[in-house]
Amino acid sequence: MIDDILAKFDGAFAENTIRAYRSDFIQYQTWCSNNKLKPIPASADAKAIYVDYLSYINKSATIRRRINSLGTILKLSKNNDPTKDPEVVLALKRMHRKIGRAQEQAAPLTKILLNQLLDNCDNSIRGIRNQVLLRLGYETMRRRAELCAFKFEDISNTPSGNPIIKLNFSKTDQYGVGKVLPISEDLATVLHLWREILGTGGYILRSMAHHGEIGENLNPTSVSTIVKGLEKPQGSF
Repeated sequence: MIDDILAKFDGAFAENTIRAYRSDFIQYQTWCSNNKLKPIPASADAKAIYVDYLSYINKSATIRRRINSLGTILKLSKNNDPTKDPEVVLALKRMHRKIGRAQEQAAPLTKILLNQLLDNCDNSIRGIRNQVLLRLGYETMRRRAELCAFKFEDISNTPSGNPIIKLNFSKTDQYGVGKVLPISEDLATVLHLWREILGTGGYILRSMAHHGEIGENLNPTSVSTIVKGLEKPQGSF
């Protein structure tokens, strides 16, 4: 069911958005099946009960995202969307009073923390990769998925010779207008060294197996793991 619906969305949304829509709908579909309910057509009462159920196992931001995803799927597939009906609105208010609206925020990568983490990077191939990740994240301040989307082909120089990198897509730029970001000479130098090690273009950030094999890209979910591993000198990721 969901594959047929999302096939119509192809090209209109980013791949990560489509993936999230699919995941949110499948979880709702599974819940409906377990409760002998039909996911489509959707009823306001069922959606309200679903919100109550989610409030026991999820954070408020996750619940709001799932309900919004379901609403988008229903509206764009020309099905009745009850997510704005009073029953669902009241269920969301109950949820917020029960578990709150606050969401944990990731600690920012400050200059002091950056230097501490860089001190834990050696000059091995893995260490160079980690230096690239840290400096690129600190200087561009982009989300994990956006960091992992940077390619060597995005690096260039201004007419005056200053190094820059182009951000082709972002969460606020779904149509790929692009944005040019300045980078430091230190980052440009380590990027050049990293490219020489790889001997190729393509994605800048790469996964690395324990035995040293370098992948073609880096999964955004691995970024936090790498950074946490660098919080201790003996960490090796």
